[in-house]
Amino acid sequence: MKRAALQLYRLAVLVAIAWTIHQHHLRLRIQGNDPVSLDEVRRIFPAAAELVPDPGERAGLFVRDEKGSPLGYVLRTSPVGDRVIGYRGWTDSLVAFDPAMKVVGVRIHLSQDTREHVEDVQTDRSFLKTWNGKTWEQVAGVTPEQAGIEGVSGASMTSMAIAEAIMLRLRSTTDAAAQPRNTLRWRSEDIGLGLLTCLGTVLAFTGSHGRPWIRRGFQILVISYIGFWCAAPLAQSLFVGWTQSSAPWQTAPGLVLMAAAALALPWATGKPVYCQQLCPHGAAQELLSRLRPKRWKLALPKDVDAGLRWLPGLLLGLVLIVSFLVLPLDLASVEPFDAYSLRAAGTATLAIAAIGLIASCFLPMAYCHYGCPTGFLLTLVRSRGAADRFNRRDAAALTLLLLAQLLSANYHAIHAWALS
Repeated sequence: MKRAALQLYRLAVLVAIAWTIHQHHLRLRIQGNDPVSLDEVRRIFPAAAELVPDPGERAGLFVRDEKGSPLGYVLRTSPVGDRVIGYRGWTDSLVAFDPAMKVVGVRIHLSQDTREHVEDVQTDRSFLKTWNGKTWEQVAGVTPEQAGIEGVSGASMTSMAIAEAIMLRLRSTTDAAAQPRNTLRWRSEDIGLGLLTCLGTVLAFTGSHGRPWIRRGFQILVISYIGFWCAAPLAQSLFVGWTQSSAPWQTAPGLVLMAAAALALPWATGKPVYCQQLCPHGAAQELLSRLRPKRWKLALPKDVDAGLRWLPGLLLGLVLIVSFLVLPLDLASVEPFDAYSLRAAGTATLAIAAIGLIASCFLPMAYCHYGCPTGFLLTLVRSRGAADRFNRRDAAALTLLLLAQLLSANYHAIHAWALS
């Protein structure tokens, strides 16, 4: 029971981190750096107590009261409507709908237009009520001219830009919802990744039966196919992208299957299938360590070894910070895996790959032990058998979750501080 509880804890922490990243970026996609406030929404829905991001195509906010009952729906015209310029700039409007998705109000959230023109629109008694009672489709289906909308006297360019932005915002979502959904597609690359995942799983549980050529041949196949041909090693940039939006199980099912095996099998069985069998950079390091002269092998002092083993966890913390704060750092540049995609590899990625491979000639699996945040992530959920206990990695996982919660909860304050 203790082992089962520990494994459930590990899974829960990992899921909580992924969910926090997903919800954070969903809010950023909908709310941006100037979020809609409850006080703003209460001008239309006085009983509003909660705003819940909508992950669907409409990308708005559900409005709920204290009991969680739906009051309506609100959305902003930004960023879709930002390309519609009034007198001198865009206007980001807030459009509110009742539960039947009929417009009940329009307010100006932000504007880069002339302040006097914006004030004229806000004080006009009828303009912002133009769309009241109309459905989403009725607003999206016609242009302002077709709807007979007249601009506000003295602020005609600003007011007509607001109308155009509202129509454009609703129409863009309607058009996106009407597009056909992706269907599951197994390409030849996906079939190959699926087969290699199955073969790697078999080797992880059965071994090569005393025939080293089987393992060496499989490693060469992994480097060639997963590394250079598909350019599909698992990496932090990949996992972060998936948690921010969703996994591409329809368009890249083979890659998703490999990632699922990399996470699920260590959690359920304790076998690190991906790190030991399917990682092309790990395979390259092991092959080099077999080829180099034995006299090259070094042993680090225990203190140095213990200190360096903190680096993967610290790098994983850096990944969280970059992800939550949307910093201009390419996450692919902190790992060597893009080096296998020669056309996409940057200087930093190539340097990390080269240093890791050279180091493996002296310290076996040097990058895996001392530099791989993806490997560290995969070990966070790994079962370690009957002797398994709450350990330093479990504490580190909890620390990463707390860091994720802190960054998500204080994002706007940190962003405002950075701008100041």
